[in-house]
Amino acid sequence: MWEPKPDFATSAAAWLTAGAAHHTVLSTQVGMDVFEDFADIAKTELLTIDEGTTIRQFKKDLNWNAAYYKLAGGI
Repeated sequence: MWEPKPDFATSAAAWLTAGAAHHTVLSTQVGMDVFEDFADIAKTELLTIDEGTTIRQFKKDLNWNAAYYKLAGGI
């Protein structure tokens, strides 16, 4: 059974902040290393909501990611 980490309120807030169901993936069959490798290969953003997630840091990560992908698009 899936259990939200670090808690329901934080995971739901982070999920909504990231765009909710837009391109959401949940898998219990493969580890994070598989998703990280795929994101690197596909050159796409990967946001992880786990036991270490805080909304404050999650929002910072989103902002930094937006800046990175904007700048990297011209490289």
